[in-house]
Amino acid sequence: MMARHSVLRATGVVSIFGAAGPALDEIGLSAWIAQAEPGEMLVYHRGFLAVDTFGSASPLSPERRSALRRTADAALRAAEQDLVHLVQARIGPDQFAYIAVARRKPRQAGASLSVRLLEAA
Repeated sequence: MMARHSVLRATGVVSIFGAAGPALDEIGLSAWIAQAEPGEMLVYHRGFLAVDTFGSASPLSPERRSALRRTADAALRAAEQDLVHLVQARIGPDQFAYIAVARRKPRQAGASLSVRLLEAA
């Protein structure tokens, strides 16, 4: 029988989003991206993003859904700017950890990192 290994381990993963604590916002995500070393991981949401951000099936308040949508959009823009890889890991039935993995900082002569972060935010 083949063993199944999870990429989501307690070491190397920073989780700012917590059930008891404040949720990560797009500013916190950008701050993490700016200081993260390549390969470091950040769990920016736990749940089912498609359900949690849209519709009446979401257990979140409208304000929290909106904030989560902005954070997820910022994560996607950061991935499009080649600042992070976005991955997800199943943590239970209809439950996923949404993870940003820091990439090596760009060294091209184009836009500086701060400009790219502003564009991603």
